Amino acid sequence: MTESIEKNTLTETQFAHLGEGVVAYMREIGSDELMGRFPGIPNLTPGTKLWALFAANGQPILLTDARAGALAGALENDLTPVSLH
Repeated sequence: MTESIEKNTLTETQFAHLGEGVVAYMREIGSDELMGRFPGIPNLTPGTKLWALFAANGQPILLTDARAGALAGALENDLTPVSLH
């Protein structure tokens, strides 16, 4: 028996907006990476680890010193948190 499988294809624009306003990802991030990705950030002590919450499109939402703070930020904004390692 041959089954027909329908494929859904997303455009780049649709893919870029996937999860927007619904999903946020959180992960621990080091001060060196933060300063490299966000040049305007104030100087941080090298080796400092923070938790970052990002929108589905990669835009930063908040930085905090605890995982619980990132989780709370997601929930306060009605976003489903996803943890990245």
